[in-house]
Amino acid sequence: MNTEWTIQSRADRCSRTGELFADGQYFYTVLYDEVAGFRREDLSEAAWAERRKEEPKPFSFWRSKFEMPAPPAPEALGKKTAEDLLRRYMAEGTPELANARYILALMLERKRLLKEVETKEADGGLTRIYEHVKTGELFIIPDPQLRLDQMAEVQSQVAELLG
Repeated sequence: MNTEWTIQSRADRCSRTGELFADGQYFYTVLYDEVAGFRREDLSEAAWAERRKEEPKPFSFWRSKFEMPAPPAPEALGKKTAEDLLRRYMAEGTPELANARYILALMLERKRLLKEVETKEADGGLTRIYEHVKTGELFIIPDPQLRLDQMAEVQSQVAELLG
């Protein structure tokens, strides 16, 4: 299984037809696990229905409702947010940050900024797939399977990083 940590934005149009999604329109997000990493396609319901049986089987898929993104808010100065830290740690991709990435994702899920859309089990581990509620970006995060006695230490490290 591919263990690359990636963020992939939701498209504003169908990957197959190129038609723009309308606000409130339902569409399908399809993930393919490829050698180069996860590939995302956002398909209109019509394009989803027209998929052929001989097409590659997706790693994961789900149905969502398209919501027009809000205009970007002005950036706050100074203080790091959990989302900023998660994005930075995912960009770095070092294995030492796996626990921190996982805790940050849980924090953002609790704040209802991320929504877990699927959990996949492969190669003896779990991979959690989160979707950013506002932007539709995907966060693919391997679950480090922390034990309860490890949680407090990792949480305090993350809290220190958030300052």
